[in-house]
Amino acid sequence: MLPDFTRTVVRSVPFANFRSADVIDEAASVAMLDWLDEAPWKLRVEDFYEQHEFSLLGCQPPGELAFLASERFVSAVARELSDRLGAPALSLVDVTVHRLVPGQTIRIHNDEIGGEETHRLLIQLNRGWSFEQGGLLMLFADDDPASVTDVIVPDHRSAFGFEISARSHHAVSTIRSGNRDTIVYTFKAVS
Repeated sequence: MLPDFTRTVVRSVPFANFRSADVIDEAASVAMLDWLDEAPWKLRVEDFYEQHEFSLLGCQPPGELAFLASERFVSAVARELSDRLGAPALSLVDVTVHRLVPGQTIRIHNDEIGGEETHRLLIQLNRGWSFEQGGLLMLFADDDPASVTDVIVPDHRSAFGFEISARSHHAVSTIRSGNRDTIVYTFKAVS
């Protein structure tokens, strides 16, 4: 199974990004959600966020979900990021899964850590999400909360791809209800 990027919109403001709808198969997304209820979550607390997470590469998802970390699927994601964002070839750093639960938030940050990670694709998974639940991905022109330029609802099976840079300021609003699950593909540009 490969990701489907046919419903994609590319944007350059406030930083290079694209959004895609219905990136993965509905049946696979439901199977993933069911498995995530039993997944090996670990709480991670940092100065600007708190979330539950684990590496998809460091565990054994059920057979029907193994495609999400397969070389074929990851290569398709890397090609899409390169093509849509005009990036060089990309090498996988990790595939992690994040879960935000009620009360958790991610404050404004840009993900830049000195070139060790250069591009990221987020795939949202949930059992239906509404604006009222919070967990909105917010994009900013800089690290000032007043500079918000866009707010994105984490629609089920949607994806958000972006180039990591000093300009890629984003945050996630506080979760009010439900679990906000995200598969995060992180890459590094190959020189």
